[in-house]
Amino acid sequence: MRFRAKIVDLACLNHFSRIINTIAKLAKTCILRLTVCKLYFILSDKVANGGASMWCELSQGNFFDEFQMEGVAAEHNEIYLELVPENLSRALKTSQSAKAVKIKLTNKHCPCLRVAVELPSLSSSSRIVTHDIPVGVIPRRMWNDFREPSVPDFDVSIYLPVLKTMKSVVERMKNLSNFIVIEANLSGEMNLKIETDLVSVTTHFKDLGNPPWEDGCQSSAQGRDLESMAEACIDIKKLQQLLAGQQVNPTKALCNIVHRRIVHFILLHEEVSLQYFIPAIA
Repeated sequence: MRFRAKIVDLACLNHFSRIINTIAKLAKTCILRLTVCKLYFILSDKVANGGASMWCELSQGNFFDEFQMEGVAAEHNEIYLELVPENLSRALKTSQSAKAVKIKLTNKHCPCLRVAVELPSLSSSSRIVTHDIPVGVIPRRMWNDFREPSVPDFDVSIYLPVLKTMKSVVERMKNLSNFIVIEANLSGEMNLKIETDLVSVTTHFKDLGNPPWEDGCQSSAQGRDLESMAEACIDIKKLQQLLAGQQVNPTKALCNIVHRRIVHFILLHEEVSLQYFIPAIA
């Protein structure tokens, strides 16, 4: 099992660093799945237990100048590692003006991702800062626990308002309640609502638009009354984490609501897609 990669392009490096920062805000630990073409960051707190789950996918060719890996076996050419994304984020913070960053899977005393940051220096010799990030290797028999979550049969799919606007609304509401109701319909309308014994606050968004989905994906949305709202009450902190952690300005952001069951967010940015699932609170 071998993995080594290198980023030389500064724009790619900063972009990669921002993605890792975003993931570090959403997950204390996560699974890094490496394949020949892609990297995946996966958080699979079981949604049934009230945990959020995340699936972030990026094409390695858009970030790395060199990328070599050999998986656990020829027919299973993949590597699954468990890591603390905050550690990776910290290691990459030193790379803002780096000439190159190399990442390599090593095993000295324990399995580690070694991040070597080559910094510019005035003399001919370069300065290299090395970070060893401990990782756990996930055995093959457990890989199925980290498969891509399926898009649920949603009742409503809607584009999100500008994330900065949504974030400031949610931050104000967070002081009033631990829960927020997201409701939306197929006429491009969405409401964020807080209801407590003392206060009831609603922010309305309209003309957001509803994404066109291929047939077969939104069985419960077909034939649905365009004005009727699908809603889910979710943990406001989890929503706020998603919005606060956004350092990858998505070109498309949408959410799918399964009435009173789950809210599924999809953020797309050219070569990166981030899905985040927040279960409803009964």
